[in-house]
Amino acid sequence: MMPRLFRLFLLAASGANALCAATPLSPVPAPANLRVASIQVRVAPDHRDWTYRLGEPARFRVMVTADNTPVDNATVTYSVGPDMMPAEKKTAAVPLDGLVVDGGTLKEGGFIRLKASVEIAGKTYEGKATAAFAPETIKPYQTELADFDAFWQKGKADLAKIPLEARLTLLPDACTDKVNVYHVNFRTLNQNWNPSPPRVYGILCEPKAPGKYPAVLKVPGAGVRPYFGDTDLAARGAIVLEIGIHGIPVNMAKDVYDAMYGGALHSYWVNQLDNRDTYYYHRVYLGCIRANDFLTSREMWNGKDLLVMGASQGGQLSIVTAALDPRVTALSATHPAMCDVAAELHGRAGGWPHPFKPNDDGSPSSHSTPAKITTASYYDTVNFARRLKVPGFYIWGYNDETCPPTSTFAAYNVITAPKTLAVEPEQSHTYPAEQGEAINLWVVSTLNLK
Repeated sequence: MMPRLFRLFLLAASGANALCAATPLSPVPAPANLRVASIQVRVAPDHRDWTYRLGEPARFRVMVTADNTPVDNATVTYSVGPDMMPAEKKTAAVPLDGLVVDGGTLKEGGFIRLKASVEIAGKTYEGKATAAFAPETIKPYQTELADFDAFWQKGKADLAKIPLEARLTLLPDACTDKVNVYHVNFRTLNQNWNPSPPRVYGILCEPKAPGKYPAVLKVPGAGVRPYFGDTDLAARGAIVLEIGIHGIPVNMAKDVYDAMYGGALHSYWVNQLDNRDTYYYHRVYLGCIRANDFLTSREMWNGKDLLVMGASQGGQLSIVTAALDPRVTALSATHPAMCDVAAELHGRAGGWPHPFKPNDDGSPSSHSTPAKITTASYYDTVNFARRLKVPGFYIWGYNDETCPPTSTFAAYNVITAPKTLAVEPEQSHTYPAEQGEAINLWVVSTLNLK
């Protein structure tokens, strides 16, 4: 099936593009009299869809406004260059009708980003915009290893030998008139550095009404935090399990997780990256499959529909889980992480957690060792995207500097399964309401929910 491409424009993006042709009214008062909370640095490419053909020049317009009125005598510091790559900083005065900057062009698929900042009344304001050049042609640098499938088949076989031993605790205060809410945990695969027996923890939300329902696995973004489940989605007629990935209960106080994130779980994403068998995400990826074991064991599951969804690290885990587990029937991935991390070894933007991104002085990352580069190949989202066989909904923005669009398109372009991509050009690594509405609409439609 041919991929369907939608572009969702935020109100702010539309306004920024309108500035390209707007005639300013009059200068605002001197900076000392400005209401600084309303100041914006607006940046927009000269194409309304932010997308260009290869070799076509891109120009950006930079404006500084207060209460939507151009600021007089504003001076910006800006840089323009390929996605996530170092770029020379320049300073220029901004005319009332905007500063026009030549962004150059690209001869192969990729992105050029302009970032600008201004200091007014002791506070710095920033803006950015990113021009896309034939993003559908971006190819990943990440290569496949000959034993990739055998490696993960062994992991799944080892997991299958471990009993589920599920435990559920009803959370009466979290229940609604339509949904029961449980704190749950179940066994998963052990690793030599992990407590034994390790368990996956999560929040289960099930409809109270008798019946058979589709199942949804919600996988988390990066970090360590509590989870609360999704009673709204469950109320529409789905069994929903939201899991954590760290083998700890997910219903403790937030400060407990903050302490863990600052201590033992700090930078967990590079924990044992030099060993494919004990790398942190080995247990995590297989833990997502074990979560599906739990969901499909529920008596009210309809026996056919299983959707996995998540954002950032959760987008990564959604693609991985759908590729590894044939029971998954659909997925939703928002700005997925761990995409084409090898690209940063070749001078191009790679995905979070950027293990191989060169240091600021240009020297190689301390993680750029043969063992770690090889291990990453077994866990890169690109190599799971190649194996997807079920429909997926994907969404991200061009301004994302955590999971940059160069990396997400590198993964998206190798997907041969049915796919729908929604792009909000101005979106960074954020979660605007329009994005959530688009995702929910697709999930509800795919699962035939109320």
